[in-house]
Amino acid sequence: MTHTTIGDVMTRDVATVGSVARFRDIAGVLETWQVSALPVVDDGHRVLGIVSEADLLHARVADAETARVGPEAYREPDLEPLGEEFTARDLMTAPVITVTPTSSTLRAARLMDRHHVKRLPVVDRSGRLVGIVSRCDLLGALLRSDAEIRAEIEQDVLSKALCLEPGTVEVEVRDAVVHLAGEVDHPTLVDIVLRLCAAVDGVEKVSHGLIHPSDSEDPALAPTSGRIAKGWGEGHTR
Repeated sequence: MTHTTIGDVMTRDVATVGSVARFRDIAGVLETWQVSALPVVDDGHRVLGIVSEADLLHARVADAETARVGPEAYREPDLEPLGEEFTARDLMTAPVITVTPTSSTLRAARLMDRHHVKRLPVVDRSGRLVGIVSRCDLLGALLRSDAEIRAEIEQDVLSKALCLEPGTVEVEVRDAVVHLAGEVDHPTLVDIVLRLCAAVDGVEKVSHGLIHPSDSEDPALAPTSGRIAKGWGEGHTR
């Protein structure tokens, strides 16, 4: 059973700027590459910060406000346009939240949500930039078709990981919600099946009607059909 990592979905060809890049140069790279933000890197390609269109706009507006209320209400013709004296180091957001190629897509999604960012630089163990991942990249990875989810559960979870005979457990997937039915050999296997299925990429919930031999012997011991939510701790079913 495999899980999608950042290395599977990230963009590897990333436009960057150096820390001394000027306002006009940054704007030019943003326009050429049709992106809204750029990693700022040092000579070793290690990430120093992120500079975005919003950062440039904020600098231009702030500089205009300063000029308007300052001692001089005008700028000499030979002076640079408002904001253009700034460099990437002046404008960038730092430090930067990063992930590695082996990080999970779920971890990246949580970091984006927690820190209210739209993208994360991807770095190697030395901190060198190797890619960038956006919210759009993660959305594509996390949204899988019901057929893909069902195939992975049947092949990777039930057949390969648990060595169950085909048809032992029936799998139905609808809108990323998995329902399992069938009979397994031991009571503890029920919980194992549920947790492995819940760990499959794209699964929202797992419900079941699984039974085991002791249920047939004593109907009073039959388990209540329950649900397990992805990411829940041990013993939490509902």
